[in-house]
Amino acid sequence: MNNKKNVLLGSLLAFSVSVSGSPAMAAVSSSEAARLGQDLTPFGSVRAGNAAGTIPPWTGGLTPEDAPAGYRGSGQHHLNPFPEDQVLVTITASNAGQYDEFLTDGLRAMLAAYPATFRIPVYQSRRTHAVPERVEDNTRANATSAVIVGEGAGIDGAFGGYPFPILHGNNEEKAWQVIWNHLVRWRGVSVARRSSDVAVQTDGDYSLTTSRQEAFFNFYNPAGSEATLDNVIFYYLSFTESPPRLAGGAILVHETLNQIINPRNGWAYNAGQRRVRRAPDLGYDAPVAAADNLRTADDTDIFNGALDRYNWEYQGMREIYVPYNNYLLSQAGTPHSEILGVAHLNPDLTRWELHRVHVVEATLKEGERHIYARRRFYVDADSWNTLLLDQYDGRGELWRVTFGMAKNYYELPGVWTALDVYHDLQARRYHVVGLDTEEPTTREFTDEVPNLRYYSPSSLRRMSVR
Repeated sequence: MNNKKNVLLGSLLAFSVSVSGSPAMAAVSSSEAARLGQDLTPFGSVRAGNAAGTIPPWTGGLTPEDAPAGYRGSGQHHLNPFPEDQVLVTITASNAGQYDEFLTDGLRAMLAAYPATFRIPVYQSRRTHAVPERVEDNTRANATSAVIVGEGAGIDGAFGGYPFPILHGNNEEKAWQVIWNHLVRWRGVSVARRSSDVAVQTDGDYSLTTSRQEAFFNFYNPAGSEATLDNVIFYYLSFTESPPRLAGGAILVHETLNQIINPRNGWAYNAGQRRVRRAPDLGYDAPVAAADNLRTADDTDIFNGALDRYNWEYQGMREIYVPYNNYLLSQAGTPHSEILGVAHLNPDLTRWELHRVHVVEATLKEGERHIYARRRFYVDADSWNTLLLDQYDGRGELWRVTFGMAKNYYELPGVWTALDVYHDLQARRYHVVGLDTEEPTTREFTDEVPNLRYYSPSSLRRMSVR
């Protein structure tokens, strides 16, 4: 670590102790970090396969060189790199007991709630996650310098890679590390997409909310460094295009790295009033307008935002079935009506694989308020995406089950979700984020570093179109 970085880290650590009353947790040793790229993958998962042979070793993942013939580049809907793969077994309500050790409470509940239609088609496991070399290098550096500050409120000493590829400390500290790895995981530098969200009613009826979204992941700014972050992980803009009652509205978010120094900054533009307002409630369990009360603000991206309302516990590693390599769900031209079933996605288009996950549980602190009293996260050990999330109400009953339908974006490369799906078991409705198969393009990634004035409140009204 150079002197400039040492001075910066030292000052931030001193600040965090003075504000939070608790010292920052130490990072791992250089000898431990040397395991990255050896017995561990460059991003911290176990390189070897499992003893049963049902999870393979990691051999490099999918990279741009592995893109199927005919794929032209970023923005084109992905071609399935595994067209010959066949379903190995289909888990249903009638045979679920045979696979119980590999199922979550949420999956068991879905099978029980929809025994005639919900099923889990299991394919061979393919560990497709990969990252650019610069992300590998930064992850290795972060392992010896990244620290949690406050009560999970932020991180210092990290930039441009996963901050905690090797978990360490007590269970609470490991839990914070897992969630922060999810929050700042690799998803490219700049990305734009036009897509639709939908709330599916009990009779299968739905209407689309279409928006265009743009994000700049400042944490991975190739022209920046830890010293230039200015405490912002990413900048995010969303402009609603339809339906008419919501069209012209916009949201701007500046997501912060150390929430002790500065909480999230958010602004909203109301087309009817033609005014930009601060949005201090753009977090926690604030309802999302397009979700018809099926998603909270911190449900977005499976989970986002501050950790401070919960007590956190790391519950170890498990091998479970998770949605992975879901190329059939995102094929160009597939009608939304073919993807969306009455109670859940069309299972014939989904792909599930056995993977290692980190299990983290969050329990609402005494005196704090949130509609979810308990949340259990299942975080992919390779990509650090949260792929499954079970959420419980104040009575302790399982309420909502979230799926992150992941695939490898081989142009990046890296694994991210194609669709995020939120099931309400009590209302028997569900919500889907990210439908774009009827659009001419999908997510477009670039390494472009924008002028940050583009992501300023003054730009919201100018760029919003009714």
